[in-house]
Amino acid sequence: MSLIDIKVPSIGESLTEVTLAKWLVKDGAYVTLDQPICEFESDKATFELPAEKAGKLIHKAAEGDDLSIGSVVAQIDTAAEATAAAPSAPVNQPEPTPLHPPAPAAAKIMREENIQAADLKGSGREGRITKGDVLEAIARRSESAPSTAESQKISETTPLSRIGNPEARAERREKMSRMRRTIAKRLVSAKNETAMLTTFNEVDMSRLMELRQQYNEKFQAKYGIKLGFMSFFAKACAQALLEMPEVNAHIDGEDLIYHDYVDISMAISTPTGLVVPPIKNVESISFQGFELKLKELAEKARTGKLSLEEMSGGTFTITNGGVFGSLMSTPILNEPQSAILGLHAIKERPVAIEGQVVIRPMMYLALSYDHRVIDGSSSVRFLVRVKELIEDPVKLFLEI
Repeated sequence: MSLIDIKVPSIGESLTEVTLAKWLVKDGAYVTLDQPICEFESDKATFELPAEKAGKLIHKAAEGDDLSIGSVVAQIDTAAEATAAAPSAPVNQPEPTPLHPPAPAAAKIMREENIQAADLKGSGREGRITKGDVLEAIARRSESAPSTAESQKISETTPLSRIGNPEARAERREKMSRMRRTIAKRLVSAKNETAMLTTFNEVDMSRLMELRQQYNEKFQAKYGIKLGFMSFFAKACAQALLEMPEVNAHIDGEDLIYHDYVDISMAISTPTGLVVPPIKNVESISFQGFELKLKELAEKARTGKLSLEEMSGGTFTITNGGVFGSLMSTPILNEPQSAILGLHAIKERPVAIEGQVVIRPMMYLALSYDHRVIDGSSSVRFLVRVKELIEDPVKLFLEI
């Protein structure tokens, strides 16, 4: 027997621990060089660990274990022969192993959502099922599910015996994913370690909506992507941040760190939690450049392909609860940043303009900020500046 240790690799300066999310190969199975043997979950992303040598795999950790960087996760007996070891097969596979099993991230969601591989058509290399394939299947299933009104009608007309025993009060306990634990710790830290306040304003979206309607078709024809509202808000924030650098700063010990650039973290909802990858140098990027980068990051986030580098950094954050129907909220800071802008749903409301009551598409804006860094007057002026630029979007192109 000739054993080599397989250790948890270093994956970033700030990461000291990972969770063993899933074994991809059974204990005692024969593995080949570079074959993925397990899936790790870090604070920000998931990644596979390849076999360093060919041989018999010996598990040294269990699924769900938290492991420090450098810890031994497995051993490989390089003296073992393929015929002498158990066949290489994915763990917990009740059916015969397909030639190309689903990607680890895809398999995890399939288990959680009770989706069978036979119900999916893989779009990956050589027909492998990807995370994107699974998410599309879930979306299709949601679209075909009965509406809320229909579900309520069914519940009102269906006997209790057909929808379950009302006395059955089942519970289940699940270990939080590493990403969810990290999100929880960071939110509590932001609440407890910062002097967070929120200021509000509202913006009339009329002129921006008119501008977008006028040029969106030409924009899409030229650049292959729609002209979204988010690029206007990002550019407005970038201009305001350069004018008010204290909103673009953060505390480091007893120092304040200022930036002469604007990297805006964009909050993106994924099946495993909220991620906030930054788009860098928004102050100098074009509208089409911003839209293309945002689309790229969103697609990577939802298919679990964001790298640690793409998840790092950011000097300011924008989050859009309006896509889920939120009318108003108080966004929580994305440490170590000192401010975050919350966008909300656009709703037609009566407003008074020059003594007349008119109906306009209005949106509430919310700026949460760290009062240790940003004075109340600065937060208000920042939000008013963003409002001014959005209500007269031509100023964004003239930079006035």
